[in-house]
Amino acid sequence: MPSPFPGMNPYLEGYLWSDVHNALASKIRAFLAPQLRPKYVARLDIYVVEDISPASEIGILYPDVEVMQIKQRRDVTPPTATSNITTTPAPLTLPVIQPVEVRIPTVEIRDTANNVLVSCIEILSPVNKREPNITDYRQKRQRLYNANVHLIEIDLLRRGNRPFNHPRLPNVPYLITLTRSHSGVINVWPVALQDPLPTIPVPLGEGDCDAVLELQAALHAIYDEAGYDLSIDYTQPPPPPVLSDADIEWMSRQLKK
Repeated sequence: MPSPFPGMNPYLEGYLWSDVHNALASKIRAFLAPQLRPKYVARLDIYVVEDISPASEIGILYPDVEVMQIKQRRDVTPPTATSNITTTPAPLTLPVIQPVEVRIPTVEIRDTANNVLVSCIEILSPVNKREPNITDYRQKRQRLYNANVHLIEIDLLRRGNRPFNHPRLPNVPYLITLTRSHSGVINVWPVALQDPLPTIPVPLGEGDCDAVLELQAALHAIYDEAGYDLSIDYTQPPPPPVLSDADIEWMSRQLKK
């Protein structure tokens, strides 16, 4: 069953996101590979970050856990070793929220002659859109720019902070950007909930024509292949943040088609 939405499906931003992220990276590589041969190859690279503050993603990306428990105790704490004074029982017990290891796939385009990194395609993860990891990600962006690497960033998550700010950046839920190496500019594709994802250029080495990436076709393909419709309950609201009334009304009409 195809996705009911022409562009990004906001229901994919929740607990399915890790699977979506991996599948989309693999599909992007598959779409690009025939265009790159024989001078370039697309490789999947996995890097690991530690989400040390996962509480904001509990119930969205990570499974629900018990975050608090009020304990009713009838007995009192035994006397201390040095006196007959009893301590007050703690009425609240909280579990220790442990860091979560997050594996993030990226697509790297390398030349086959020297294995030099030419372009990097980053699909943003929730962990890279908030502190403390967003600072590390911003440093990575700068390293790639300094190393003369083209950078494509695909942000299909409404929550979190963008890795860069600009006064002319529109207030849209999704954003695709391309920073060509040492160009001094960022090409921006703002994407509203109602918009299909754009078809974008993928820069290669100097003197070579850009490859072409059909993002919407890639997203629709993985939706069908993974059978996400079998896991999504469209009678429930999508994951946070809450959508506007206009967007909710539009989604309702789409789901009734």
